[in-house]
Amino acid sequence: MSPVPDAQRSVRAACDVQPVERVPAMQSLGRVLAEDVLSPIDLPPFDNTAMDGYALHGGGETIASGREFDVRGEQAAGDGESRVDGQDAWEIMTGARIPDGLDAVVPVEQIEVLDRDTDDRATRIRLTAAVAPGQHVRRAGEDIAQGALALAAGTWLGPQHLLLAAGLGIAELPLRQRPKVALLCTGRELVDDPAQPLLPGQIRNSNGPFLAARLQAAGAEVVLRETVPDDVEAFQQALSRALAAGAQLVLSTGAVSMGRYDFVPPTLSALGAEILFHKVAMRPGKPLLFARLPGGQLYFGLPGNPVSSAIGLRFFVEAALRVMLGLPEERAWRLPLLQATKKKPGFRLYQKARLQLGADGRLGVELLKGQESFKTRPLLAATVWAALPADAAELPAGSPVDIYPPGHELGVHLGVQTA
Repeated sequence: MSPVPDAQRSVRAACDVQPVERVPAMQSLGRVLAEDVLSPIDLPPFDNTAMDGYALHGGGETIASGREFDVRGEQAAGDGESRVDGQDAWEIMTGARIPDGLDAVVPVEQIEVLDRDTDDRATRIRLTAAVAPGQHVRRAGEDIAQGALALAAGTWLGPQHLLLAAGLGIAELPLRQRPKVALLCTGRELVDDPAQPLLPGQIRNSNGPFLAARLQAAGAEVVLRETVPDDVEAFQQALSRALAAGAQLVLSTGAVSMGRYDFVPPTLSALGAEILFHKVAMRPGKPLLFARLPGGQLYFGLPGNPVSSAIGLRFFVEAALRVMLGLPEERAWRLPLLQATKKKPGFRLYQKARLQLGADGRLGVELLKGQESFKTRPLLAATVWAALPADAAELPAGSPVDIYPPGHELGVHLGVQTA
Protein backbone atom coordinates (compact mmCIF):
# COMPACT_ATOMS: atom_id res chain seq x y z
CA MET A 1 0.00 0.00 0.00
CA SER A 2 1.16 3.52 -0.76
CA PRO A 3 1.20 6.02 2.13
CA VAL A 4 -1.21 8.87 1.47
CA PRO A 5 1.50 11.57 1.02
CA ASP A 6 3.41 9.39 -1.47
CA ALA A 7 0.27 8.63 -3.46
CA GLN A 8 -0.69 12.32 -3.58
CA ARG A 9 2.81 13.24 -4.78
CA SER A 10 2.47 10.65 -7.56
CA VAL A 11 -0.80 12.26 -8.62
CA ARG A 12 0.62 15.76 -8.67
CA ALA A 13 3.73 14.68 -10.55
CA ALA A 14 1.62 13.12 -13.30
CA CYS A 15 -0.35 16.31 -14.02
CA ASP A 16 0.36 19.30 -16.24
CA VAL A 17 -1.01 22.83 -15.99
CA GLN A 18 -3.86 23.57 -18.35
CA PRO A 19 -3.45 26.12 -21.18
CA VAL A 20 -4.82 29.65 -20.97
CA GLU A 21 -7.96 30.83 -22.74
CA ARG A 22 -9.52 34.29 -22.81
CA VAL A 23 -13.16 34.36 -21.71
CA PRO A 24 -15.66 37.23 -21.40
CA ALA A 25 -15.33 38.50 -17.85
CA MET A 26 -19.02 38.11 -17.07
CA GLN A 27 -18.81 34.41 -18.04
CA SER A 28 -15.86 33.74 -15.73
CA LEU A 29 -17.70 32.90 -12.52
CA GLY A 30 -16.24 29.81 -10.85
CA ARG A 31 -13.13 29.79 -13.06
CA VAL A 32 -9.46 30.17 -12.11
CA LEU A 33 -7.49 33.21 -13.25
CA ALA A 34 -4.33 32.22 -15.10
CA GLU A 35 -2.42 35.53 -15.07
CA ASP A 36 -2.22 38.70 -12.98
CA VAL A 37 -4.57 41.43 -14.18
CA LEU A 38 -3.54 45.07 -13.64
CA SER A 39 -6.03 47.87 -13.32
CA PRO A 40 -6.40 49.72 -16.64
CA ILE A 41 -7.81 52.85 -14.94
CA ASP A 42 -8.10 54.66 -11.65
CA LEU A 43 -11.13 53.63 -9.62
CA PRO A 44 -12.94 55.89 -8.96
CA PRO A 45 -11.93 57.43 -12.29
CA PHE A 46 -12.37 60.98 -10.92
CA ASP A 47 -12.82 62.80 -7.62
CA ASN A 48 -16.48 62.55 -6.63
CA THR A 49 -18.71 63.25 -3.69
CA ALA A 50 -19.89 60.72 -1.13
CA MET A 51 -22.80 62.93 -0.03
CA ASP A 52 -25.59 65.11 -1.35
CA GLY A 53 -24.58 68.65 -0.46
CA TYR A 54 -22.44 71.55 -1.65
CA ALA A 55 -18.91 71.44 -3.03
CA LEU A 56 -16.55 74.09 -1.63
CA HIS A 57 -12.93 75.19 -1.86
CA GLY A 58 -10.96 74.78 1.35
CA GLY A 59 -7.42 74.78 -0.05
CA GLY A 60 -6.36 72.22 2.53
CA GLU A 61 -7.71 74.29 5.43
CA THR A 62 -10.77 73.80 7.63
CA ILE A 63 -13.68 76.02 6.58
CA ALA A 64 -15.23 77.57 9.67
CA SER A 65 -18.84 77.18 10.70
CA GLY A 66 -20.92 80.26 9.92
CA ARG A 67 -19.19 81.11 6.67
CA GLU A 68 -21.50 82.08 3.80
CA PHE A 69 -21.28 81.17 0.09
CA ASP A 70 -23.09 82.04 -3.10
CA VAL A 71 -24.30 78.96 -4.99
CA ARG A 72 -23.23 79.31 -8.64
CA GLY A 73 -24.19 75.98 -10.18
CA GLU A 74 -25.21 72.39 -9.90
CA GLN A 75 -23.33 69.14 -10.52
CA ALA A 76 -25.33 65.89 -10.87
CA ALA A 77 -24.07 62.31 -11.25
CA GLY A 78 -23.05 61.86 -14.88
CA ASP A 79 -22.18 65.51 -15.50
CA GLY A 80 -18.78 66.08 -17.09
CA GLU A 81 -15.94 68.44 -16.24
CA SER A 82 -16.73 71.82 -14.71
CA ARG A 83 -14.21 74.52 -13.78
CA VAL A 84 -15.46 77.06 -11.25
CA ASP A 85 -14.47 79.98 -9.09
CA GLY A 86 -13.21 78.44 -5.87
CA GLN A 87 -14.84 81.17 -3.77
CA ASP A 88 -18.35 79.97 -4.60
CA ALA A 89 -20.33 76.82 -3.76
CA TRP A 90 -21.87 74.31 -6.16
CA GLU A 91 -24.82 72.12 -5.30
CA ILE A 92 -23.73 68.49 -5.85
CA MET A 93 -25.35 65.06 -5.78
CA THR A 94 -23.86 61.78 -4.48
CA GLY A 95 -21.44 60.26 -6.99
CA ALA A 96 -21.11 63.42 -9.05
CA ARG A 97 -17.69 64.62 -10.24
CA ILE A 98 -16.16 67.32 -8.02
CA PRO A 99 -15.88 70.49 -10.12
CA ASP A 100 -12.28 71.57 -10.76
CA GLY A 101 -11.27 74.17 -8.19
CA LEU A 102 -13.34 72.66 -5.34
CA ASP A 103 -12.07 70.10 -2.82
CA ALA A 104 -14.55 69.50 0.01
CA VAL A 105 -18.26 68.81 0.44
CA VAL A 106 -20.66 69.94 3.14
CA PRO A 107 -23.79 67.74 3.42
CA VAL A 108 -27.22 69.31 3.07
CA GLU A 109 -27.87 68.63 6.77
CA GLN A 110 -25.07 71.04 7.75
CA ILE A 111 -26.11 74.17 5.86
CA GLU A 112 -28.75 76.86 6.25
CA VAL A 113 -30.33 78.23 3.07
CA LEU A 114 -30.34 82.03 3.10
CA ASP A 115 -31.79 82.76 -0.36
CA ARG A 116 -33.61 80.80 -3.09
CA ASP A 117 -34.45 81.49 -6.72
CA THR A 118 -37.86 81.26 -8.37
CA ASP A 119 -37.34 77.46 -8.87
CA ASP A 120 -36.77 77.10 -5.09
CA ARG A 121 -33.07 76.35 -5.55
CA ALA A 122 -30.64 77.67 -2.97
CA THR A 123 -28.64 80.66 -4.18
CA ARG A 124 -26.86 81.48 -0.91
CA ILE A 125 -26.00 79.22 2.04
CA ARG A 126 -24.41 79.41 5.49
CA LEU A 127 -22.43 76.58 7.08
CA THR A 128 -23.80 75.26 10.39
CA ALA A 129 -20.74 73.07 10.99
CA ALA A 130 -17.04 73.28 10.18
CA VAL A 131 -15.88 71.54 6.98
CA ALA A 132 -12.65 69.53 7.27
CA PRO A 133 -10.12 69.42 4.39
CA GLY A 134 -11.23 66.95 1.73
CA GLN A 135 -14.42 66.13 3.63
CA HIS A 136 -16.75 63.62 1.87
CA VAL A 137 -14.58 63.51 -1.27
CA ARG A 138 -13.75 60.15 -2.85
CA ARG A 139 -10.38 60.58 -4.56
CA ALA A 140 -9.57 59.24 -8.02
CA GLY A 141 -7.76 55.91 -7.63
CA GLU A 142 -8.62 55.70 -3.92
CA ASP A 143 -10.14 52.23 -4.43
CA ILE A 144 -7.49 51.01 -6.88
CA ALA A 145 -4.92 53.00 -8.86
CA GLN A 146 -4.19 52.55 -12.55
CA GLY A 147 -1.47 49.92 -12.99
CA ALA A 148 -2.03 48.34 -9.55
CA LEU A 149 -2.74 44.61 -9.20
CA ALA A 150 -6.47 44.14 -9.58
CA LEU A 151 -6.83 40.35 -9.76
CA ALA A 152 -4.05 37.89 -8.89
CA ALA A 153 -3.24 34.73 -10.83
CA GLY A 154 -4.72 31.71 -9.07
CA THR A 155 -7.84 33.60 -7.97
CA TRP A 156 -11.01 31.50 -7.98
CA LEU A 157 -13.39 34.03 -9.45
CA GLY A 158 -16.51 34.86 -7.47
CA PRO A 159 -19.19 37.55 -7.81
CA GLN A 160 -16.95 40.06 -6.01
CA HIS A 161 -14.24 39.65 -8.66
CA LEU A 162 -16.77 40.19 -11.45
CA LEU A 163 -17.88 43.34 -9.61
CA LEU A 164 -14.34 44.75 -9.72
CA ALA A 165 -13.78 43.65 -13.33
CA ALA A 166 -16.99 45.38 -14.40
CA GLY A 167 -16.04 48.56 -12.54
CA LEU A 168 -12.66 48.60 -14.28
CA GLY A 169 -14.17 47.97 -17.72
CA ILE A 170 -12.32 44.66 -18.18
CA ALA A 171 -14.03 42.78 -21.01
CA GLU A 172 -12.04 39.53 -21.01
CA LEU A 173 -10.01 37.56 -18.49
CA PRO A 174 -7.20 34.98 -18.98
CA LEU A 175 -8.43 31.73 -17.44
CA ARG A 176 -7.15 28.19 -17.08
CA GLN A 177 -9.07 25.80 -19.29
CA ARG A 178 -11.32 23.50 -17.32
CA PRO A 179 -9.89 19.96 -17.14
CA LYS A 180 -12.17 17.56 -19.00
CA VAL A 181 -13.31 14.58 -16.96
CA ALA A 182 -15.35 11.46 -17.73
CA LEU A 183 -17.20 9.55 -15.01
CA LEU A 184 -17.99 5.84 -15.32
CA CYS A 185 -19.99 4.18 -12.55
CA THR A 186 -19.67 0.39 -12.71
CA GLY A 187 -22.12 -2.16 -11.34
CA ARG A 188 -25.07 -4.11 -12.73
CA GLU A 189 -26.92 -3.35 -9.50
CA LEU A 190 -27.00 0.42 -10.18
CA VAL A 191 -30.20 2.19 -11.25
CA ASP A 192 -29.98 5.74 -12.60
CA ASP A 193 -33.66 6.53 -13.16
CA PRO A 194 -35.19 7.68 -9.83
CA ALA A 195 -38.66 6.79 -11.15
CA GLN A 196 -37.73 3.18 -11.89
CA PRO A 197 -38.80 0.72 -9.17
CA LEU A 198 -35.92 -1.25 -7.69
CA LEU A 199 -35.78 -4.98 -8.25
CA PRO A 200 -34.33 -7.28 -5.58
CA GLY A 201 -30.58 -6.62 -5.32
CA GLN A 202 -30.66 -3.26 -7.07
CA ILE A 203 -29.66 0.12 -5.55
CA ARG A 204 -29.84 3.73 -6.68
CA ASN A 205 -26.73 5.21 -8.28
CA SER A 206 -25.92 7.93 -5.76
CA ASN A 207 -22.24 8.18 -6.68
CA GLY A 208 -22.94 9.51 -10.17
CA PRO A 209 -24.86 12.68 -9.24
CA PHE A 210 -22.61 13.45 -6.28
CA LEU A 211 -19.30 13.01 -8.08
CA ALA A 212 -20.48 14.89 -11.18
CA ALA A 213 -21.60 17.82 -9.02
CA ARG A 214 -18.36 17.81 -7.00
CA LEU A 215 -16.24 17.70 -10.15
CA GLN A 216 -18.06 20.72 -11.56
CA ALA A 217 -17.66 22.63 -8.28
CA ALA A 218 -13.98 21.65 -8.13
CA GLY A 219 -13.25 23.29 -11.49
CA ALA A 220 -13.66 20.43 -13.98
CA GLU A 221 -15.88 19.96 -17.02
CA VAL A 222 -17.69 16.62 -17.06
CA VAL A 223 -17.71 15.57 -20.74
CA LEU A 224 -19.22 12.10 -20.27
CA ARG A 225 -21.10 10.31 -17.52
CA GLU A 226 -22.23 6.70 -17.90
CA THR A 227 -23.28 3.74 -15.81
CA VAL A 228 -21.59 0.54 -16.96
CA PRO A 229 -22.49 -3.07 -16.06
CA ASP A 230 -19.90 -5.48 -14.67
CA ASP A 231 -18.75 -6.48 -18.12
CA VAL A 232 -15.25 -6.02 -19.52
CA GLU A 233 -16.36 -5.37 -23.10
CA ALA A 234 -18.98 -2.81 -22.02
CA PHE A 235 -16.38 -1.10 -19.84
CA GLN A 236 -13.85 -0.94 -22.69
CA GLN A 237 -16.47 0.59 -24.99
CA ALA A 238 -17.41 3.19 -22.37
CA LEU A 239 -13.73 4.02 -21.84
CA SER A 240 -13.34 4.51 -25.61
CA ARG A 241 -16.30 6.90 -25.60
CA ALA A 242 -14.78 8.81 -22.68
CA LEU A 243 -11.50 9.31 -24.51
CA ALA A 244 -13.30 10.22 -27.74
CA ALA A 245 -15.14 12.94 -25.77
CA GLY A 246 -11.75 14.48 -24.95
CA ALA A 247 -11.47 13.37 -21.32
CA GLN A 248 -8.10 14.15 -19.76
CA LEU A 249 -9.07 12.42 -16.53
CA VAL A 250 -11.26 9.32 -16.39
CA LEU A 251 -12.90 8.34 -13.10
CA SER A 252 -14.64 5.07 -12.41
CA THR A 253 -16.41 3.84 -9.29
CA GLY A 254 -16.34 0.23 -8.16
CA ALA A 255 -14.60 -2.90 -9.48
CA VAL A 256 -11.14 -2.01 -8.10
CA SER A 257 -10.93 -4.30 -5.06
CA MET A 258 -10.25 -8.05 -4.81
CA GLY A 259 -13.59 -9.62 -5.77
CA ARG A 260 -14.38 -11.83 -8.75
CA TYR A 261 -16.02 -8.93 -10.60
CA ASP A 262 -13.35 -6.34 -9.81
CA PHE A 263 -12.22 -6.22 -13.42
CA VAL A 264 -10.85 -2.66 -13.70
CA PRO A 265 -7.16 -3.28 -12.74
CA PRO A 266 -6.58 -6.27 -15.09
CA THR A 267 -8.53 -4.61 -17.90
CA LEU A 268 -6.43 -1.45 -17.67
CA SER A 269 -3.23 -3.48 -17.64
CA ALA A 270 -4.39 -5.44 -20.68
CA LEU A 271 -5.02 -2.13 -22.50
CA GLY A 272 -1.43 -1.04 -21.84
CA ALA A 273 -2.10 1.37 -18.97
CA GLU A 274 0.66 2.05 -16.44
CA ILE A 275 -0.63 1.41 -12.92
CA LEU A 276 1.07 4.09 -10.81
CA PHE A 277 -0.40 2.84 -7.54
CA HIS A 278 -3.18 0.55 -6.38
CA LYS A 279 -4.25 0.61 -2.72
CA VAL A 280 -3.50 3.47 -0.37
CA ALA A 281 -2.91 3.26 3.39
CA MET A 282 -6.10 5.07 4.29
CA ARG A 283 -9.64 4.33 5.38
CA PRO A 284 -12.16 4.56 3.89
CA GLY A 285 -11.00 4.22 0.29
CA LYS A 286 -8.04 1.84 0.57
CA PRO A 287 -8.53 0.14 -2.90
CA LEU A 288 -7.98 3.43 -4.78
CA LEU A 289 -6.20 2.99 -8.12
CA PHE A 290 -4.30 5.55 -10.18
CA ALA A 291 -2.99 4.86 -13.69
CA ARG A 292 -1.75 6.52 -16.86
CA LEU A 293 -3.53 5.37 -20.02
CA PRO A 294 -1.57 4.69 -23.24
CA GLY A 295 -2.65 8.05 -24.68
CA GLY A 296 -1.38 9.96 -21.62
CA GLN A 297 -4.79 10.44 -20.00
CA LEU A 298 -4.98 9.83 -16.27
CA TYR A 299 -7.28 7.27 -14.69
CA PHE A 300 -8.67 7.15 -11.15
CA GLY A 301 -10.37 3.96 -10.03
CA LEU A 302 -12.45 4.92 -7.00
CA PRO A 303 -14.02 2.36 -4.65
CA GLY A 304 -17.77 1.86 -4.96
CA ASN A 305 -18.92 2.76 -1.46
CA PRO A 306 -20.16 6.37 -1.58
CA VAL A 307 -17.96 7.80 1.17
CA SER A 308 -14.91 5.92 -0.13
CA SER A 309 -15.42 7.39 -3.60
CA ALA A 310 -16.03 10.84 -2.09
CA ILE A 311 -12.71 10.67 -0.22
CA GLY A 312 -10.86 9.43 -3.30
CA LEU A 313 -12.19 12.36 -5.29
CA ARG A 314 -11.61 14.95 -2.56
CA PHE A 315 -8.01 14.06 -1.73
CA PHE A 316 -6.65 12.62 -4.98
CA VAL A 317 -8.71 13.76 -7.96
CA GLU A 318 -8.94 17.28 -6.56
CA ALA A 319 -5.17 17.23 -5.95
CA ALA A 320 -4.80 16.61 -9.70
CA LEU A 321 -7.28 19.36 -10.54
CA ARG A 322 -5.33 21.87 -8.43
CA VAL A 323 -2.17 21.23 -10.47
CA MET A 324 -4.09 21.45 -13.74
CA LEU A 325 -5.73 24.71 -12.68
CA GLY A 326 -2.39 26.26 -11.68
CA LEU A 327 -3.12 26.28 -7.95
CA PRO A 328 -0.57 25.56 -5.20
CA GLU A 329 -0.59 22.35 -3.21
CA GLU A 330 -3.41 22.37 -0.69
CA ARG A 331 -2.45 22.73 2.95
CA ALA A 332 -4.49 21.49 5.89
CA TRP A 333 -5.93 23.60 8.65
CA ARG A 334 -5.10 22.45 12.20
CA LEU A 335 -7.66 22.41 15.00
CA PRO A 336 -8.05 20.41 18.24
CA LEU A 337 -10.36 17.44 18.62
CA LEU A 338 -13.26 18.05 20.96
CA GLN A 339 -13.45 14.39 21.99
CA ALA A 340 -10.97 11.55 22.44
CA THR A 341 -10.92 8.83 19.78
CA LYS A 342 -9.15 5.59 18.92
CA LYS A 343 -8.13 4.16 15.56
CA LYS A 344 -6.11 1.37 14.01
CA PRO A 345 -2.51 2.53 13.39
CA GLY A 346 -1.02 2.24 9.93
CA PHE A 347 -3.87 3.97 8.12
CA ARG A 348 -4.75 7.63 7.70
CA LEU A 349 -8.37 7.83 8.76
CA TYR A 350 -10.62 10.35 7.01
CA GLN A 351 -13.60 11.22 9.18
CA LYS A 352 -16.83 13.11 8.62
CA ALA A 353 -16.62 16.02 11.04
CA ARG A 354 -17.93 19.46 11.83
CA LEU A 355 -16.55 22.58 13.45
CA GLN A 356 -17.93 23.37 16.88
CA LEU A 357 -17.24 25.80 19.69
CA GLY A 358 -15.86 24.05 22.75
CA ALA A 359 -16.78 24.84 26.33
CA ASP A 360 -13.93 27.38 26.39
CA GLY A 361 -15.38 29.21 23.39
CA ARG A 362 -12.60 28.06 21.06
CA LEU A 363 -13.17 26.38 17.72
CA GLY A 364 -12.61 22.65 17.58
CA VAL A 365 -13.44 19.52 15.58
CA GLU A 366 -16.26 17.15 16.43
CA LEU A 367 -16.13 13.69 14.82
CA LEU A 368 -19.61 12.63 13.77
CA LYS A 369 -21.39 9.36 14.33
CA GLY A 370 -21.93 7.11 11.33
CA GLN A 371 -18.40 6.92 9.92
CA GLU A 372 -19.04 3.75 7.91
CA SER A 373 -18.30 4.21 4.23
CA PHE A 374 -21.84 3.32 3.12
CA LYS A 375 -23.48 5.91 5.39
CA THR A 376 -24.17 9.12 3.47
CA ARG A 377 -26.64 10.89 5.75
CA PRO A 378 -23.90 12.12 8.15
CA LEU A 379 -22.42 14.07 5.23
CA LEU A 380 -25.37 16.46 5.60
CA ALA A 381 -24.07 17.49 9.03
CA ALA A 382 -20.38 17.46 8.07
CA THR A 383 -18.70 20.81 7.48
CA VAL A 384 -15.12 19.49 7.18
CA TRP A 385 -13.10 16.31 6.67
CA ALA A 386 -10.82 15.41 9.58
CA ALA A 387 -7.65 13.47 8.71
CA LEU A 388 -6.38 11.43 11.66
CA PRO A 389 -2.64 10.60 11.39
CA ALA A 390 -1.62 7.17 10.18
CA ASP A 391 0.72 6.36 13.08
CA ALA A 392 -1.73 7.23 15.86
CA ALA A 393 -3.73 4.67 17.84
CA GLU A 394 -5.26 7.01 20.40
CA LEU A 395 -5.95 10.72 20.15
CA PRO A 396 -6.92 12.46 23.42
CA ALA A 397 -9.34 15.36 23.39
CA GLY A 398 -7.42 18.50 22.43
CA SER A 399 -5.12 16.69 19.99
CA PRO A 400 -4.52 18.87 16.92
CA VAL A 401 -5.62 17.20 13.66
CA ASP A 402 -5.61 18.17 10.00
CA ILE A 403 -8.93 19.32 8.64
CA TYR A 404 -10.05 20.19 5.14
CA PRO A 405 -13.16 21.93 3.77
CA PRO A 406 -15.62 19.74 1.83
CA GLY A 407 -14.11 20.93 -1.46
CA HIS A 408 -10.65 22.30 -2.26
CA GLU A 409 -12.12 25.37 -3.94
CA LEU A 410 -13.60 26.54 -0.62
CA GLY A 411 -10.11 26.96 0.80
CA VAL A 412 -9.21 29.10 -2.22
CA HIS A 413 -12.31 31.26 -1.70
CA LEU A 414 -11.33 31.81 1.94
CA GLY A 415 -7.78 32.73 0.97
CA VAL A 416 -6.16 30.24 3.35
CA GLN A 417 -4.86 27.61 0.91
CA THR A 418 -1.22 28.59 1.50
CA ALA A 419 -1.47 29.84 5.07
